Amino acid sequence: MTVKVLFGVAALGAVAAVVLTVLPPRQAPARRPPVAAAEPRAVRVADPHSAPVRLRIPALRVSAAVMPLSLDEGRTLDAPSFRHAMKVGWYALGPRPGERGPAVLVGHRDAPANPGTVPVRNGRDNIRNAVFAKLGRLRAGDRVEAELGDGRRVRFRVTAVDTYRTAKFPTARVYGPVPGPELRLITCGGVIDANGHWDSNVVVSAVAAR
Repeated sequence: MTVKVLFGVAALGAVAAVVLTVLPPRQAPARRPPVAAAEPRAVRVADPHSAPVRLRIPALRVSAAVMPLSLDEGRTLDAPSFRHAMKVGWYALGPRPGERGPAVLVGHRDAPANPGTVPVRNGRDNIRNAVFAKLGRLRAGDRVEAELGDGRRVRFRVTAVDTYRTAKFPTARVYGPVPGPELRLITCGGVIDANGHWDSNVVVSAVAAR
């Protein structure tokens, strides 16, 4: 596991922490014994027919399974494990795609090619792209589609692609109330700073397509 990846997760977690101050919980996560730090807690989803199961981004050739996420012991949003680096995580305590409000989906930018194996050399090699590696390349007007458990597909149109410094993340702007269904797709971004952290987060905003 490299410095690059370790701090990519840290940046993602920093964003997740501010989700809680805006998005009201709609259900509690399933309770289970603590698991390895790399594995998120299992979440029991009420009414799975209306929960997202797949996210498609045609412009990036992304078609990824969606896994529900809850909170870790530090009250921050879990992320998919590196073993599931090609999956997208959905904050299951907030809005669902198609409901009023910003549905939050997060994903890794990169990950170890062989998670759990011998540490990589120099903190840089043996890295592969993850599900949101190219998220920052989206443009206004690009399509995003969330498939729900009952087979319905909720379509969205990208309205903005922003990069925010993690230390100055605009919580209200990203997670504040909105009049209709929207998406927030989030991953790490910016540059690796002197401490080895990703210094920013990429946030894609999308509104329901008509």
